[in-house]
Amino acid sequence: MRAIRQPLREGRTLDYAILSDPILVTRAKAGDERAFEALCVRHAPRVERLARHLLRDPEDARDAAQEALAKLCVRLRQFRGEAQFSTWLHRLVVNTCRDVAERQRTRTHEPLPDELGADIEHDPTRGVRISELRRELCDSLAGISPEQAQVIVLKDALGYTFEEIAAAAEMPVGTAKCHAHRGRNRLRERLEDRDVA
Repeated sequence: MRAIRQPLREGRTLDYAILSDPILVTRAKAGDERAFEALCVRHAPRVERLARHLLRDPEDARDAAQEALAKLCVRLRQFRGEAQFSTWLHRLVVNTCRDVAERQRTRTHEPLPDELGADIEHDPTRGVRISELRRELCDSLAGISPEQAQVIVLKDALGYTFEEIAAAAEMPVGTAKCHAHRGRNRLRERLEDRDVA
């Protein structure tokens, strides 16, 4: 079989926006900065949205999204293509958000959502109750396994399907369902123990 040779079309520029993720990743790993930039532009909104869902504080979410995209620059060479790029990036963002949350855990002040501000001005005790509930939930989530906590947050707080969770966490769907079931039971027990105490 003879190779077909076609002359390159001169003057034609490559439209990075229409290239698939695998092609962009391959080119970016080879040092193509425009391919890397196209990946970031394409996935930045999803990264920011996920960070906002995982972290309460909007500033922390912005920091985590920027940090995740910075890590992408360094860690892209580690991506082996065994999963979809978006799934691999999802894990990178989740881990980055977890790191940011750990660093911010020492904070004493927790900003309240804007929509609660007006109610709290009229009822200051409501702000205290909301802050206590938030702290109890975080403490309870910290008391179960990280895998269970991750599945519960993704399923119950963010509305992901078990199939999406399984793909992102690289686990079978049945394992994700098991983590959710056991984690919810543990949370229920921990919250009931607090009520009794």
